[in-house]
Amino acid sequence: MRTAFLCAAALAFAGGWAEAAPQGYFDLQPGVTLETGDTWIAEGWRYRLYGVQSCLRGTAYTDRSGEKRDCGEASLAMLAAYIRDTSPVCAPVAKSADTTFVACYAMIGRERLDLANILIASGFAFAALDAGGMPFHAPYAVVEKKAREGRAGLWQFDDVQHPSILLSRAANERAREAGQ
Repeated sequence: MRTAFLCAAALAFAGGWAEAAPQGYFDLQPGVTLETGDTWIAEGWRYRLYGVQSCLRGTAYTDRSGEKRDCGEASLAMLAAYIRDTSPVCAPVAKSADTTFVACYAMIGRERLDLANILIASGFAFAALDAGGMPFHAPYAVVEKKAREGRAGLWQFDDVQHPSILLSRAANERAREAGQ
């Protein structure tokens, strides 16, 4: 039942498209330069999955053998694996000064699945939060909650912290220091 929900939650579109990326989409090919588990550089442009926050590189979790592991590297490895195994296609949805935010889908079998939902449902990415602590895309927060409750992916480790919370704490600390 849980697997069925996660698969249903990850379903972004119904049916199938032809091999070529539809108009407005571009192929996300292996060989891009991954910066994090949600951001990459391709042909000199920075892309980021909209509404997703991967683990921060340099933050740690403790694996089952008691070893500290880099949480950001785990997120990055999963994104790389999904790119390699599913050949996603992406479309721009928003831009900032230096980043194009994209929505991507991957074909898994005959299903077209939202890449962000796949990463969040598998427990290797998180719903990105805005400055007020609200998700940029509320459905991702629902998928994240199910992944956390099911202890999927990184959620199986007791010391994993939501990266948006870590980023918020750091921003609050910088604001306090600037106000002194």
